[in-house]
This record gives sequence, structure tokens and C-alpha cells, in this order.
Amino acid sequence: METQNGRRCRDRARRASPAGPARTPLARALGGALLALAGGFAAPAGAQPADGATAAPDVTVAAGPRLERVEVIGTSPLPGQGVDRDLLPYGTQLIKRDRIDESQSVNLNDFMNRRLVGVQVNDIQGSPFQGDLTFRGFRASPLIGAGQGLSVYLDGVRINEPFGDVVNFDLIPEFAVETISLVPGANPAFGLNSLGGALAYNTFDGRSAPGVRAEVSGGSFGRKRLDASYGRSDDATGWHQFISATAFDEDGWRDHSEGDLQQVLGKIGHDDGVTGWTVSALFGQSDLVGNGLLPAYTIDGTSLTKDLYFHRREAVYTHPDETENKLGQLSFNLQHAVDAQSSISALAYVRHSTRDTINGDEADDDNPPGGEENPEPTGTNAAFNTTETRQTGWGLALSFARVSGPHQWQVGGSADTAQVSFKQFEQEGFFTGSRGVIPAEGEPRELAADVDGKSTSFGVYATDTMQVAERTHVTGTVRYNRSRISNQLTVRDDDTGVVEDKPREGFNYESVNPALGVAHRLAQAGTSPTVFANLARNTRVPTVIELGCADPEEPCRLPAGLQADPHLDQVKSTTAEVGVRWPFAPGARFNLALYRTENKDDILFRSVNVSGQLGYFDNFKKTRNQGIDAELAYSIGPVDLGIGYSFLDATYEADGVLRQGERNVQIEKGTRIAGLPRHTFKLAADWRVGQGVTLGADLLAVSERTVAGNEDGLLEDPQPGDQEVARDLRIPGYGLWNLRAAWKPAKAWELYATVNNVFDKRYETFGALAETQFTADGRFTGEGRDALFVAPGTERSFLLGARYRF
Repeated sequence: METQNGRRCRDRARRASPAGPARTPLARALGGALLALAGGFAAPAGAQPADGATAAPDVTVAAGPRLERVEVIGTSPLPGQGVDRDLLPYGTQLIKRDRIDESQSVNLNDFMNRRLVGVQVNDIQGSPFQGDLTFRGFRASPLIGAGQGLSVYLDGVRINEPFGDVVNFDLIPEFAVETISLVPGANPAFGLNSLGGALAYNTFDGRSAPGVRAEVSGGSFGRKRLDASYGRSDDATGWHQFISATAFDEDGWRDHSEGDLQQVLGKIGHDDGVTGWTVSALFGQSDLVGNGLLPAYTIDGTSLTKDLYFHRREAVYTHPDETENKLGQLSFNLQHAVDAQSSISALAYVRHSTRDTINGDEADDDNPPGGEENPEPTGTNAAFNTTETRQTGWGLALSFARVSGPHQWQVGGSADTAQVSFKQFEQEGFFTGSRGVIPAEGEPRELAADVDGKSTSFGVYATDTMQVAERTHVTGTVRYNRSRISNQLTVRDDDTGVVEDKPREGFNYESVNPALGVAHRLAQAGTSPTVFANLARNTRVPTVIELGCADPEEPCRLPAGLQADPHLDQVKSTTAEVGVRWPFAPGARFNLALYRTENKDDILFRSVNVSGQLGYFDNFKKTRNQGIDAELAYSIGPVDLGIGYSFLDATYEADGVLRQGERNVQIEKGTRIAGLPRHTFKLAADWRVGQGVTLGADLLAVSERTVAGNEDGLLEDPQPGDQEVARDLRIPGYGLWNLRAAWKPAKAWELYATVNNVFDKRYETFGALAETQFTADGRFTGEGRDALFVAPGTERSFLLGARYRF
């Protein structure tokens, strides 16, 4: 069975010989044209370098000369003929399956948090599959209301959900993922919402993963996981098939935080050497609990008193906080080789998802608790909130790619439309002794908000990588977008209880986004550095949830109650990036990138009440994310070493007032954006001891970060005649060590063990000012006290597992 690299070599040979047969386009596409983007952090260079331009040369199987490895990547979500990544004017990161397996990470987000430069995952929800992922300060998050700035693709299908652009990481078929690619900056070729970058997952097929693959693991917190796949192909007929399945279950490390998920991905396709196609079907469901922030300190003046978090690290503030997701997706990918230099790519998909949530929250109007002999409240003091979201999306994309002399160009277009139905219900309830919320008997479930929304987007683009000198290439891209978003809202007045249908409103958005960059190799030698520079612009249009919650006079509850839909401007993002790729020795490389991304009319959620989840969306004049990403990978004998460092300066670049939690925060130009560390250091080392044994360790070190609601250094809003209550709060930095070991007793088997957070470090990944209505031992009082809430980091855990490949 031909390997992925073998197919790439075969394709290169066909292109090099005009008289040879046409290349196999689908194999090329799945092998790397869509997602094989350069440079993964801490990928051991000797085993499988993440940056092909900086890798040691390959040796052909037969006797012959040494050949440089050429990593060909696509410059848009749809695969074209691809471009050597070292010719492109921006740094990218690629992680392949063997690196993921060797890391023994909990899941893909955990892997990216440990290994990818510039990536940070916050445990705001407390569930391993509901992490809040950021790259250079831009988010891909499952949280409704989070300002999304990364576009995410699965085999070319954009999986940012239409309602809020959220990303449900729990519905990604992780065991079937062959590569993960991260493209930085406001790249217009990747479509709307690629402000800080694009994250792309590419899955196996029957040719790239033949035979049986299976993995079983279990460990702390009652975690159990089973993965299996089977693939086959027939070179004589051109048919190939693949199926992958995953089941996960855990009790959770925090109270009331059990969860489970199941996924199945199936593929069937055919490739005759000229035309290749694949049909994929994905089904997934999950029932996860994300218990959110926990009060760490109560605040009295400038004094801090330890609260619930320090009494019980595993505690939750209130419960339940449950999200049930279901997904069905069907996609069709086509590749056709017009000739040895030209190809056509096409994609069609339909995607239907449901999301049902249950949230136990504090009530807006509280009643006092009972007496000492009856700690249960005598009346309703809580809210039992539920939501129902139904989303269906369709999409088509088409591209034509060609190599013409010094040009490697591609033109294409896409059309995407989605229907959204959302309902939110409220029901009065009361708190139990464990801070759970139970609906009050006889209290009706009332409709709080209802929306029917529709979004439609069209885009056309062109990109060209042109050789202007022997070692110099220029890449230019331009994309035109047109979008329309419309809503029909139905809301209930909180005071009168009257249900009102609001007029249907629609908003149109247009943009033309260009990019231009240059890459220059300083000398012909294989160890010569390549320097690059790039300038790019992209846009993000408001989503249904943002337009439906944009009136400060009618704030809404998140997950998303919708009250009013004033107009919001689209976000305009511009990225400037310069850097160097340097393969300074065989099996070694150094990559460095300096960047600045400025967002105009950024859309921010201005919270009215963190605990009550009330707020609205608004444009903010300007924000800026700038910094440095650096990585070093080196192999010496049996030891592979990877080091990564990121510096991020994320600031507001205009004056204004933001509603953050319980406070109106006065923002000044240069104020740091909360929740983002300035410094992140990552270290990974693996030692192949021998006899099939490998030992490894990694370190994640993160600097302090600011607290939401304390960006101005104040604890309370200034009152006329009163002295300002000033104290600069910080979530402290931390360092986490993880250890792992693996043993291959036979060719097809591998046993492994992992210890995460070896020293059981107590750490927090996010902080916000809010109010607590409970005592430090968890008893409800009905009296609000100012508090610092934090997202607790996971305690020490163990994992044992076994892999089988045949």
C-alpha cells in the first residue's frame, strides 16, 4: 500500500515528465494540498520534521542521489496543486499523527496547548472537550458570546457554527485526524472570520490508514476512551473505504461534571488516476458538563479573603451546567486533473446540528434563605434556564489551479448558507444544599426569547505565488465577500410577561480583502535561511447572536437570549508579519516570526452581570495583538528536543467604557486585554532508550494574566465623593510538568503511561470579578459579595493505554 509520502513522490515524478500519466489528484489532495501547512512546534526533527523546508533531506528507497523533501501545501481550504511551503511569506505549523500519538495528550486541544507556538487553552468550562482555545490572542471557542477570531475547517468544511461562530471541539473525529495545520494572520483566502488565523484538520482515508487501528485508555477521574478504525483500498479498481469510531466517558475531576461523547466518521471514494472523489459522513453526539468559574476570594475594600475555591478545589459554583450536542454532516470532495499542470477541486456539504443546554443560575430577584434548621430557601431564589438551538448549513466551493511557468495560481469561489432556530426558556427555582438548582413545583417554563435567523455568504478569490528571481517568490491574494444576515425575533418582556414579535431585519456586508508577501532564500545551500514578510487583511461579519443582542437597553442572557438587533459593523483585521525559517543543521531548525494584527470595529460582549450572564454586543474602535513566536527543534542521536516561546501584547487601542462583569471598566489606549498571558514557554523532550522503550517529558510555563473587570486596576466603579478602591489583580503564572513512557513489545503493539501535572500544581487559567451569594463553605445567603472568580486548572492525573496497528 502506497504511503502518503510515496504518493507525493509519485505525483512529483509525473509532473516532472510531460509524457508521463496524469497525477492522482485526490491522493495529492488528501496527502497534503489541503492541510499540510508548515512548521509544528516541538516536533522532533529527526523523526518527522514539521517544517519540510527546514527538514533533513530524504533518501530514496532505491540507490540514488539524496533528494530534498518538498512539503506541498494548499493556499486555501480547497486543495489545489499546492505550493512548497518554504516559498510562502508566512510561518505555519503542521502536526502529523505520529507526533500526536507520541505526546499521549488527553485530546487534540491538550496537544496544541502543549506543543503549538502561540496557542493557549483556558479551562473556563472545566471539561477537556470544551476548552477555550486562543492563538495569538484570537479565539476558537465553544462558548456562546466569545469573540471568535479563528476559522476552523474539517476536510475543507468550515465548522464554525452559524450561531455565534462557535466551535464544538467535542464533535471533531479526533482519532481520524491525520494532520492539524495552523495558518497565521488575516489570510483572506481562508474566508470570513480568519482574523488571527485558520485551523484545519485533515482526516485519513482507506489509503493513508489501511488496516486496523485501535486504542484503549483509562485513568483518573473515571476517564475511559475507546478508538478504532479500519481502512482498505484496491489499487486495481481505485476504490477505497475508511471508518473510524470514538467513545469517551468520564466522571470529571470537578463536582457534578461527568460527561460522554461518541463519534463515527465513514468515507468511501474512488480514484482512477485522473479523477478522484470521496463521500464522507460524520455523526457525533456529546453530553458534557462545563461548570465554569469558582469564587476564589471575596473582596472587602482592598482585602482578599479565601473563598469556596480554597475550601474545595473540585467545587462548582452552581449546577447543573450541561450541554448536549448532536451533529450529522455529509460532504463530497472531488479532484480532477485537467492535465499535468492543471486541476479542478470541488466541495459540497450539508451539516445539521442541535444544541440543548441546561443552566442553574442565580435569580435576578432573590428571596432570603430559610432558618438554621431549614437551610433550604423558603421561596424561589434561582433560575432554571434551558436553550434549544437547531442549525442547518449547506455549502459549495470550486477552484481551478494551474502551474504556468513561474506562476502557481489558483482561483475559486464558495457559497454558504445556514438556517438557525433558537429558543430560550426560563423557570423559577431554588438552590439545594449543594448549590444545585431545582425548578419550583408548579412554576411554568416561560419563553424568554425565540429567533429564526438566516445567514448567506458568497466569496470569490484568486491567489498566485510567482517566482521573480532564482530564490525569491512573491505571493498575492485577493478575495471579495458578500454576506447577508437576517433575524426574526420573538421576546418576552420581563416586567409585563407579554410576548412580542419584532419586525424581521436584515443586514448586508461587503468587503474586498487583499494580501501581499515575499519570501527570499538567502543562499542556494540547503541550510540557508529563508526570510519572509507579509501584509494581509480580512473581515468578520456579525453573527445572528451578536446582531440579536446589540442593545444595551435590552441586554440578553448567554447562552444567548435575544432582545434587539441594532446594526453592528463588520470587523476589519490587518496583519503584518516578518520572520525567518532556518534549517541550520541536519535534523535541526529555528523559526522566528514577528507580527502585529490590528482589529477595527472589533465586536465585544459587554457583560452586565457575570453570574447572571446578562450583556450585549457592541463595536469597539480598535484592538491590537502583537508579539513574537519562536521555536527551536533539534535531534541528537536518540534524543529529540523542542523549545517554543511566545510573547503576546494584546491591548485596547482606544478609549471607551466596557461592561465587564459587575463593573463599568474605563478603558484607555494601551490597556491590556484580560485573560491573555504575555509570555508562554513550551519544552518537549523524548529519549528513545532502546528495546522499544521511549521516555518523555514536557513543560508548559505561562506568565501572569490580568483579570476581567479589573483592567483599569479598580475593584469598584468610582462613586462621586468616594475614594477609588484600587488594587491591581493578577492570575499568577505557573509551570506544569508532564511525564510519559511508552513500550513497544511487538511491532503492532504499544503500551503507554502518562502523568499530567506531576507536582499537582494548583493553578488557574482565567479570572473575573463578579458577585457571590454563597459563603465560603457553600451556604446560600442571598446577599451579594464582591469576589474574584477563577477557572481552576486540572489537578494531577494518570492515564494508561494501549495501541494496536495492523
